[in-house]
Amino acid sequence: MSDGILNQINELADVVIATRELVPVITEAGQCLIDSLRAGNKILTCGNGGSATDALHLAEEFVGRYKGDRISLPAICLSADVSVLTCIANDYGFDAVFSRAVEGLGQAGDVLVGITTSGNSANILTAFAAAKAKGMKTILMSGKDGGQARGQCDFELIAPSNTTARIQEIHTLILHCWLEMVEAEQW
Repeated sequence: MSDGILNQINELADVVIATRELVPVITEAGQCLIDSLRAGNKILTCGNGGSATDALHLAEEFVGRYKGDRISLPAICLSADVSVLTCIANDYGFDAVFSRAVEGLGQAGDVLVGITTSGNSANILTAFAAAKAKGMKTILMSGKDGGQARGQCDFELIAPSNTTARIQEIHTLILHCWLEMVEAEQW
């Protein structure tokens, strides 16, 4: 049993080292978030399953706080409101749950952070298209080869792993890097 645990830890260590190559795009995407917030815009986040919890994590840290006291920053997790999700899924289909919310809540200058470990989630893909149509910036957080979402967004953070757990762990690391950047700002 401990061999399996050690294998997971070693695999994660290798993926963390490989993630160093993403530092420039992590920084650029983080600056995009800061620039949007400074301009009075908001951050929208979305994901399915475990990625929904990552999307919620990012949004709640903007509105609440990460480490230090600062002003509350506008962010909405599109995965969080079960009544909106089920209404849209019932009336328009599950592929529209995020795009319909982007249509209603998104504005030019806002940023959509879409999290999908495979890059193939239809509802994330349609959300990116809706965000682009509204003049929003888009940030893909994915893994594997980036899937169908690769090449569709302004910023692409594709975790260097094919293992869902490792991808999600890298996503959490990236979210925390962004929150450090945001809290280093003078708000």
